[in-house]
Amino acid sequence: MFTFSLTFIRHGETQYNRDKLLQGQGVDTSLSETGLQQAEAVGRYLTDITFNNVFVSNLQRTVQTAEIILRNNTHSSGTEMVLEPLLRERGFGVAEGRPKEDLKKMANAAGQSCRDFTPPGGETLEQVKRRFQKFLKVLFGQMLDEHGRSGPNGSPPADTAIGAAAAASSEVAADDGLRGVSVHVLVVSHGAYIRVAIRHLIENLKCSLPPGSKTSQLLSPCPNTGISRFILTLSQSGSGPVLSAARCVFTNRKDHLETLAAAE
Repeated sequence: MFTFSLTFIRHGETQYNRDKLLQGQGVDTSLSETGLQQAEAVGRYLTDITFNNVFVSNLQRTVQTAEIILRNNTHSSGTEMVLEPLLRERGFGVAEGRPKEDLKKMANAAGQSCRDFTPPGGETLEQVKRRFQKFLKVLFGQMLDEHGRSGPNGSPPADTAIGAAAAASSEVAADDGLRGVSVHVLVVSHGAYIRVAIRHLIENLKCSLPPGSKTSQLLSPCPNTGISRFILTLSQSGSGPVLSAARCVFTNRKDHLETLAAAE
């Protein structure tokens, strides 16, 4: 059995986000000034967590966000950043570059909800889920190959790795869920993709939920640089790695953005 943490972060704001325009995969924009500040804020928030593996969508807005997070990290500044196309945003086809309102109008015209509607040339939610499943298969194999057989290769215990100050914090802390877990994975991706990923973990993989939480809250849209965390336990079978336990610690956390909001 091998347990690790999986932390998802959505990229920082782009001008397209601010203008409520769809980006998908075909519009590859960089972070806005606000987005850069958000990335710095989430980087500082997570500064004491040692990320052993970092996987990033290979679009500009996610790469920029990940670079800033790692630059702010006390332990992981030299960690290799793996650019992973499987983590790209949902493709929105002909709707990319257009206002989100246009997507709603197209969905209404087709008699479908906006969430379930697939514009011409776009990806269905099922296709996005399959991409995430492929990523999980790759991730699980890599985790067992790199860490599962011989332990975390000398990584310090979780309480040491995350820093005494963070460990002493109560209730809402950057290290929530990490005690006793020595291997930490960071994934930097996109809003629609992360929402599909969280839904798959909760509904299909039967992940246990935080006490008192509602599924609707956990599945709500992720804000720019919102943080979500899961604790996953793997075992090895004859056909490869198997997920034997999964726990949701929190989703869509944005405490690190409070100082930015106050400044505005």
